[in-house]
Amino acid sequence: MRITKVTTKVGDKGTTALGNGTKVSKSDLRICCIGEVDELNSFIGQAKVVISEEELIQELIGIQNNLLNLGGELSIPDRRLDLLREESVSHLETITKKLNKELPPLKDFILPGGDEFSARLHIVRSVCRRVERNIVKLSVEEEGRDIWIKYLNRLSDYFFVLARYHTVKNNINENQWSKL
Repeated sequence: MRITKVTTKVGDKGTTALGNGTKVSKSDLRICCIGEVDELNSFIGQAKVVISEEELIQELIGIQNNLLNLGGELSIPDRRLDLLREESVSHLETITKKLNKELPPLKDFILPGGDEFSARLHIVRSVCRRVERNIVKLSVEEEGRDIWIKYLNRLSDYFFVLARYHTVKNNINENQWSKL
């Protein structure tokens, strides 16, 4: 795909086109989900710029590519593209499990924060959960792929564990919930 024109004025009346050419309202749930996947991708990019570990940067770039694949699948509802694959889910499970093994057990809820990177990861995690909820809603209203929900579920787990791993590895205090 080659985009040669950004401003088309097509959406000036509140409509847009899906990848198959179907015109829909910009308030359509599918369009909202596509936008939320894009937002999630942007927040990952924002988190990525504050780190220098090349291996982790590449991991995050891989996730961003998977999210673009998800957005692509969402944009063409009448065609199964299979851009998001089961191997991506398995990979998230493997790296999450590996990182989690190096962490002390949770005793309570954790307050988002720690340092700039872990705070950004918690934002990513919570945005990912919102995207997941709306993809579930879309899948109830229209036929969707189970892998979309599964991938987002594992992805939010990964970002939670990664935020914890980062704070523990860097001796940053994990602030836990204090019951008042």
